[in-house]
Parts: sequence; C-alpha cells; structure tokens
Amino acid sequence: MACVNYYRVAVTQRFSPPLSSGTGVSRPVGYLSLASAVVCAAGVTLVQRVGVEGSVQGVAVAFLVVKLLSLTAVGFATYGCYRILLSVYDQRTADKRRRHDAKNLFRLGFGLAGTLAALGVVTEQWVGLLFSLGIVGFAVTFALQQPLFSLIGWLYIMVKRPYQVGDRVAIEDSKGDVVEVSFLVTTLWEINGDLVSSNQPSGRTITLPNSVVLSSHVKNFTQEEFPYVWNELSVQVAYETDFEFATETMRTVADDYLGDEMAARIGRYRERLDETPVELEVQDRPTVNVVQDESWVEFRLRYLAHPRRGQRVKNELYRRILAAFNEHPDRVKFPVSRNR
Repeated sequence: MACVNYYRVAVTQRFSPPLSSGTGVSRPVGYLSLASAVVCAAGVTLVQRVGVEGSVQGVAVAFLVVKLLSLTAVGFATYGCYRILLSVYDQRTADKRRRHDAKNLFRLGFGLAGTLAALGVVTEQWVGLLFSLGIVGFAVTFALQQPLFSLIGWLYIMVKRPYQVGDRVAIEDSKGDVVEVSFLVTTLWEINGDLVSSNQPSGRTITLPNSVVLSSHVKNFTQEEFPYVWNELSVQVAYETDFEFATETMRTVADDYLGDEMAARIGRYRERLDETPVELEVQDRPTVNVVQDESWVEFRLRYLAHPRRGQRVKNELYRRILAAFNEHPDRVKFPVSRNR
C-alpha cells in the first residue's frame, strides 16, 4: 500500500505545478507585488503633478509615462492579489486536488480581471470597452469554437466532477491517471496502451482536449466516493475436476487474502447504493462463477480491489489458488495442452 500511495503522489507531483512547496513563498511575493503597485501608482500621481516635458513622435512623454506606470501598477496589483489569495487558500486546504483546481480558477479570474483593467487604463473608455468586448466575444465564438468547447468542458469538469487530478480514467481509447487538468486540455499518464499490458504505466503522457467530456464516455475507476472496482480471475480446469471442491477452495483462498477488507469496502458501496433508487444485491465476499466450454470448465473468481493494486492482487491470488489446487491433484485436474 505504501508503494501505491507513493506512486499516486509521484504522478501528481511530476506533472502538476508545486502546490504546497511554494505556499510559504507566495504570500511575501504577493505583498511585494502589491507594494510595487503602490509605488507605481504613486509615480503616476507624481508625474501628473510635476509633469514631464517633451514628446515622442507627437505623443507627450508625460502621457506615455503615466500609461506605462498605470499598466505596471495593474499588473503588480493583479499578480499580488492572486498570490496572496492562493496562499491563503492553500494553507486552509490540505487536499492537493482542490488546490490544483483552485489555482486554475484563480488564474482564470485574475487573468480576466487584469486584462479588463489594463484595457480600461489604455482606452479610458470603460463603457465602450465592455461593448467592444461583447462584439469581439461574439466574433471569437465563431472563430475559436474548439478552444471554446474545451473551456466549457473544463467548467463542466470543475462543476460535475467526472474526474479530477489523481483519478484513473478511460476516455475514448485512452486510459491513464489524471495528472493535470488545465483550461483547455487534460493530461494523463498512460496505462496499458500498445507498449505494456496488465494496467501498468507505459511512461507516456496523453493530452486530451477537455471538450471530449461533452461528447464521449468517461470511465472513472477511482472516484473519490468509492475508489474500488470488481475484478475477475479465471482458472481453467478439466471436466474430471471436483467442481464443488474447486469452487470452495477458490472462495476460501480469496476470502483469507482479502475477504475482511472487501467486506468493509462493500459497506461503503451499500451506503452509496441506498442513496439511489437502484435495487441491487451485492455480495460482500469473493464469489465464484462457473462457465462451461467445449474442452474445459472455467472458474471465474469475482472480488473487489483498488485499480492500482489490481494486477498485484491477481498475481497473489493466482499463486495461492494454484498452490492449493496442486496439493490435491486427485481432485483438481487441468486440461491437457492438446485441447487448449
């Protein structure tokens, strides 16, 4: 379990900006930025009172200096407020996922506010600016449809939470761990793919536009409310096998290995199930299903496991089940190779 937790943290830290390490630095930097904004604003007042002689290509130097200092003040003020509020939120929130989402929201909000303020300083026509932005926004809607859809997809992800940073998901033909959700794209650390199998990382990253959540199926394997899935393990035996003995052996082995842990998790699942109108019978212990084939019988062990431990659990169950079967060769027979 320690390895799993380390892997999960490593996934988030490798591809996401530092969320906690810079928290202590953010607030001093924010205060310094606000102080710089005050200095620039004071410079604007000083230039307006004292005046600066001269012109550049017919434009008064005093006018240019005032505009430059005003824009610099807006930039410092916006950045300072962003850093201070982000630092306050980070210190009050321990969840890295929420800090990641808040950082994107703060960036978007202060970015838009800073841009509007800068345009207002340059044009000095606030009403006309808002009207122009409406016209420009209408035109941009047609010119940048795909980025706009991705931004809408990002808003949908923030509100509905089909997935968040740290979740293991499958979107269209891609499967992996979510390591970053930006305004336009979602970045996955690929699982499986065409390089490896057995739900193992391939080392590659996948970038998907956020708009895919509006038109594609999203499978979340580790959602926060219930981060577990059911797995199946198949063992093929010959028809000469004692079926009752084999099924009971598989159930016993699986129950000894993960039965109590599975029962505790099923309790959480039943609580979620009670909140819905769905009526479903859920077994809280491992079960075995029997499937008949032409040359053998297949026993399918069904159990609950964490997606990131799925292959490890399956390997251990295989080892224990086969060892138990081999202790009773007179009761468990395996199909001969020519029939498989």
